Amino acid sequence: MIETHNNRNVQHRLRAEMPVTERWAYMDHAALAPLPRPTVQRLKDYADNQAANGDTNWLDLAGEVETLRENCARLIGAEPSEIALTRNTTAGISIVAEGLDWREGDNVVTFADEYPANVYPWMNQACRGVETRLIETNQGRIDFDKLDDACDKRTRLLAVSWVGFQTGFRQSLAKLCEFAHDRDILFFVDSIQGLGVFPFSVNDIPIDFMATNGQKWMLGSEGAGFAFIRHEHLNRLRPIGVGCNSMNRPYDFSTIEFDLKETAGRYEGGSHIMPGYLALGASLKLLMDLGIANIAQQVLDYTDLSCERLAQVGARIESHRDADHRSGIVFFTMPGRDPNEVRARCLRNGVALSNRGGRLRISPHAYNDDSDLERLCEVVSCQ
Repeated sequence: MIETHNNRNVQHRLRAEMPVTERWAYMDHAALAPLPRPTVQRLKDYADNQAANGDTNWLDLAGEVETLRENCARLIGAEPSEIALTRNTTAGISIVAEGLDWREGDNVVTFADEYPANVYPWMNQACRGVETRLIETNQGRIDFDKLDDACDKRTRLLAVSWVGFQTGFRQSLAKLCEFAHDRDILFFVDSIQGLGVFPFSVNDIPIDFMATNGQKWMLGSEGAGFAFIRHEHLNRLRPIGVGCNSMNRPYDFSTIEFDLKETAGRYEGGSHIMPGYLALGASLKLLMDLGIANIAQQVLDYTDLSCERLAQVGARIESHRDADHRSGIVFFTMPGRDPNEVRARCLRNGVALSNRGGRLRISPHAYNDDSDLERLCEVVSCQ
């Protein structure tokens, strides 16, 4: 086995908290994650508390939300004041896209294989005279000469996904950040396919903005994510969706005074999505207690082994698997087989995976084990 003892320990501990393993070989975390037991229990407790007590314990819940903010900051090496809690990745991206002080003739550079959430908010600025430039990649691999040609003196922002949803390619954020800042271009990262399974620090890589959601690799529920806005940029983003939570005294409802927070909380507007934030808080605590670096190594070891085993049963691996660009996402095809039919057969036999653009995609987490991989290989190899 290529796993270390520590990685096996992480695998076993996390697997014990995942009810989904009782029925499924679940390998679709790049789409939507199943919930861990502590997260399910936190949601049940919340519902019971709301039913029994209404708002009488609300301040305790608000304290948990602030603990979530602190843990989100700790996850990426930021300050809590640089974290805005959001309902999804798109909302986090829109804080930047709608808030930046665009000028007619500006442009944004991004890539043609980005997820729509990291394209449409930028395209929506066309009414303000902002052009969105889409650069082709080689299955996620960037030609920096083409990227350089696409940028000019009016390029305000470079927007990239850390890990490509339809390639599995993990970008070198340090190199891209340096490229952008050398040209006085702001650097934005959609981190939804990397956070939760790969370590990252905004101190080591001085990105300007980041947005993510918790329902994939962070094992949270839908409707809860966060954005990072570097403190020096707070005043260059006009807040949108402003409400009481944008203000320094959010609960002083009898006094109307437009006094924005000097933190990223100014972008949160109205009521918090309490169930989603409590669920994300429980899942994030579980992952951080296991250690993100440990999870990363387990995921990389497992996807390497998956590529090896799938190739043995006739699969063609279609993701870059260079050491620095591997991720938890692996694309493959079964030559001569209809990917829709293969996926349907997998689902009938308790294997969860996706079909993206005519290729099969697995995205296992640190709790997947040999039995899951054996079931996957057995099902996809059947004619």
